[in-house]
Amino acid sequence: MTSDLQTPSAGRPRGHDFQHRPLSPVEARVLGTLMEKARTVPDSYPMTLNALVTGCNQKSSRDPVMNLADALVLEALDELRSLHMVLEGSGSRVTRYEHNFARAVGVPEQSAVLLGMLMLRGPQTAGELRLNTERWYKFLDIASVDGFLEELQDRSAEKGGPLVVKLPRAPGAREQRWAHLLCGPVDASAVSAAPSTQGSAATEDELIALTRRLATLENTVALLQDQLQNLNEQLGLSQPGQP
Repeated sequence: MTSDLQTPSAGRPRGHDFQHRPLSPVEARVLGTLMEKARTVPDSYPMTLNALVTGCNQKSSRDPVMNLADALVLEALDELRSLHMVLEGSGSRVTRYEHNFARAVGVPEQSAVLLGMLMLRGPQTAGELRLNTERWYKFLDIASVDGFLEELQDRSAEKGGPLVVKLPRAPGAREQRWAHLLCGPVDASAVSAAPSTQGSAATEDELIALTRRLATLENTVALLQDQLQNLNEQLGLSQPGQP
């Protein structure tokens, strides 16, 4: 995806306005994982159930860390399909899933990226979001991130209402954090007391370089997992950890 759309008013989709029920935490994790892998491991996307469960249960880049069983992920996928947020692929020996978030919710891709990262990693400052989404979309600057967040916060009732909220400044924090509202109202007093990753001694350029190295490693692992799954299916073997 190119980075020429950098203003909040650009890139409007022709989707439905988001007026669905709040998502469950499991649904948000499944949706966020699909959104992440679509951008970071496109060669393994759309995703199989096994790969999706593994992505949902990652120990890194997830807040909170979850341990979801296949049945819970399948149930969440069924619910998300009924909301038109997930599509099920056909024509393959293995069912694969992809998200339809931006069109279903009615937001530009840049806003979808920010919402996806908030679903995966919890409340973050605009600076943290710019850094954490670097593998998904390269925002020009923090002001650009702020612009899309403010637009999501000011979303009119006719379009379904706000999708993010700016939290009160936590004690000792320099910046306020943002949280998504896709799972319903946020207890600002509870999340504002949670620790933030801001204030790292590393520079933003150093963190971005590390993020890119991590992306390369994760891409390699995902491709190997996908190749192993395809090989097991061709040989009629079960997946590791399955009966």
